[in-house]
Amino acid sequence: MSERIDETVADLGSAESIAFETGDATIDEGKAAMSAFLDGFEGFKSEMSAQLGTISARVDALDAKAVAGSRPALSRAADTALPAQKAFSAFVRAGDEEGMRSLALEQKGLNTGSNPQGGFLVDPQVAAQIERRLRGGGSLRTVARGVQVEAGSYDVLIDNADLLANWADETTVATETTPPTVERISILLHELSANPQASHRLLDDSAFDVEAWLADRIADRFRRAEAAAFVSGDGVGKPVGFLTKPQLPDAAHAWGTLGYLTTGVPGGFDLNDPGDVLVDLVYALGAEYRDGASFVMSSRTAGEVRKMKDNQGRFLWVEGISDEAPARLLGYPVVVVEDMPDIGTDSVSIAFGNFEHGYTIAERPEIRMLRDPFSAKPNVMFYATKRVGGDVTDYGAIKLLKFSA
Repeated sequence: MSERIDETVADLGSAESIAFETGDATIDEGKAAMSAFLDGFEGFKSEMSAQLGTISARVDALDAKAVAGSRPALSRAADTALPAQKAFSAFVRAGDEEGMRSLALEQKGLNTGSNPQGGFLVDPQVAAQIERRLRGGGSLRTVARGVQVEAGSYDVLIDNADLLANWADETTVATETTPPTVERISILLHELSANPQASHRLLDDSAFDVEAWLADRIADRFRRAEAAAFVSGDGVGKPVGFLTKPQLPDAAHAWGTLGYLTTGVPGGFDLNDPGDVLVDLVYALGAEYRDGASFVMSSRTAGEVRKMKDNQGRFLWVEGISDEAPARLLGYPVVVVEDMPDIGTDSVSIAFGNFEHGYTIAERPEIRMLRDPFSAKPNVMFYATKRVGGDVTDYGAIKLLKFSA
C-alpha cells in the first residue's frame, strides 16, 4: 500500500516539473499527467475505503463475539429471544403482523405466521409464564403425569396381565412365559381457548406490561377450565375426568373401573373414629403406588379433615413448613382441587392415589393467538388456544372415598 502512495506522489512530481520546466509547449502534457494522477488517486481512495471497511467489519465481529462469550448463558439466551419478544409486543399492541411473519421465515417449522392455521405462536417467554401458572396449585397438573406431543392424540400401551417368569436350574427345561395382554389407551387432544380483552388506551400505554397481563389472564382461564375437566370432564370436546370413570367397591373393582371405600355414614365420617377410613384408604392402594401418592380434595372437605385427631389428641393433618411444601395427611401430600365434590350424601369427595401413574395429561407445546380489534369494540379481543387432553392410564393407581353407607 505504501508503494502505491509513493508511485502516485512521484507521478505528481513529474507532472509539475513538465508543466513548469517546458512552459506552454508542454502544458497539455502536464494536464494529461495531472488528470492521470487524479484518476489514480480516486482509485486508490476507493481501494483504501474497501479495505478499511473489511477490517472494521472483522473487528466488530470479533468484539461482538468476545462480548457475547463473556456474558452469562441466560444473557445470551435473552439476546436470542429479544426479536421474538419485540415482534410479539408489536403484534399485541398495534396489530403489526409483519414482525411475526418475518420471525416465522427465520424459524421455519414453527408455523408462526399462518393465521388460517390458528394464529401466531405466543412469544416463548409469555408461554413459559403461562406454563408456570398452569402448574401452580388447584389443579391435578401438580401431581399427574404430563407429556408433550406433536400429534392429535397420545397413545399409552398398558400391560394388564402379570408377566409370568419361571425359575430354572441346569437340569430343568425352560418353559415359555404367558404372552402379555396389552391394551391401548388413546388420549385425544382438544382445543382449549381463552378470550381476554383490553382497551386500546391500555395497549397504547408503553408503561403497561401487556405480555405479563396476557399471560396472567390466559393462564387463569386455562387453569380453571383444565382443573374442572381433569376431575369431571366427559371427554366430549374436553379431557376425560377421573371421577367419570366407572366405580365399584374396592373389593370388586377390575381394570376399567376405579375402586372405592365408603365412610359408613351417608354424607359424613364416622362420629367415633373418623380418621380410620382414611387409614383404610391409604392401605387400599397397592404398595407399589404409595410412594409418590397424594390426597386430592376440595377446600371444604379439607376443612373437615383438618379437624381430625388420633387417640392421643394429635392432628392427622400437618401443615407444610414452607409455601412450596404442601400440607400432609397421614404423611402424604394433600392437593386441594376445588372441582372435587364437597362432602354430601353418596359424594366421592376424596381421592388417594399415585396420579403420576394413574392420570396422564397430554398437550401440544405451543399456544396460539389471534388479535381481534372488531368483535368487542371499543376493546381488543385476544383469542388464545392450546390443545390438551387427559385420561386415566392406570386404574389401580387411584382409590376413592365415597360418603355413603
